[in-house]
Amino acid sequence: MTLPQIFIDGEAGTTGLQIVQRLQNRYDIQLLCIDPALRKDPAAKAELMAQADLVVLCLPDQDAIQSVATIARLSSTTTHDSQPKIIDASSAHRTAAGWVYGFAELARGQAQAIASAQRVANPGCYATGVIALLRPLVDAGWIAPDYPLCLPAVSGYSGGGRGMIEAYELGQAPAFELYALGQQHKHIPEIMAYAGLTRRPVFMPSVANFRQGMLVQVPLHLDLLPGQPTADDLHQTYVQHYAGSRWVSVLPPSPDGKIDALALAGTDRLDLRVFGGMGDGRHQAVLVARLDNLGKGASGAAVQNMELMLGL
Repeated sequence: MTLPQIFIDGEAGTTGLQIVQRLQNRYDIQLLCIDPALRKDPAAKAELMAQADLVVLCLPDQDAIQSVATIARLSSTTTHDSQPKIIDASSAHRTAAGWVYGFAELARGQAQAIASAQRVANPGCYATGVIALLRPLVDAGWIAPDYPLCLPAVSGYSGGGRGMIEAYELGQAPAFELYALGQQHKHIPEIMAYAGLTRRPVFMPSVANFRQGMLVQVPLHLDLLPGQPTADDLHQTYVQHYAGSRWVSVLPPSPDGKIDALALAGTDRLDLRVFGGMGDGRHQAVLVARLDNLGKGASGAAVQNMELMLGL
């Protein structure tokens, strides 16, 4: 039996390293590794891509685009009947035509679409939490596509790239920092596209002094939503949408009204909760998604997509 061969283009980066950790002890795939001295050599990379059944791109956007072009040129050089499948962990192709969005829990049929896809765009970490919270409620009619939304979120510093990681680990970065306040964050287009929004949300990302973990929040005025749902209505919508999911859990609100951002660090899980109240004139809720920004928000999602695409 020939094992599927996987090449990770960018295996030395944060996401790539975590994918390697998840795959290196598996018996059902074979990793193709490049000589560290040749990681930026186009010919050496193309040779491995030609051998691969699936290529995972863990690269900056422009480099990912170049690697996709290299794969597209593979023809007589490939050892397979067709070009290798691609999972792109950059943001270059998340809303591009011809690419399937790699959030298997998005909607009915999405996992099957990923399984049959040639090219899959891995979701952004923040976008994973936001879309997980919003898409079921938009589909159910509880949130109108043009509803004005504000999306505060906080991530561990490992999602910010090598420079940010080094700054935090050297003690040269602030304990907490808001960023992308100009509303140009690269996750906004995919949030709108796959949450089903027509009005651009106000997105408020931040980074804090912990390595891995993430909280995404959606505050809502329930009396302004169509149908004026209760917090339990929203909870039950999630329960139905994610029933049978391997990685997404719908949990009751914590008794003390607190959420630890680090609790899922090192896992590939995603937890969803609805905190709400109706008494004393309160018709409000806060939807909360918790995940590891490098787990379900990056490397874990890539492995999940790989399993679907290769039938593992």
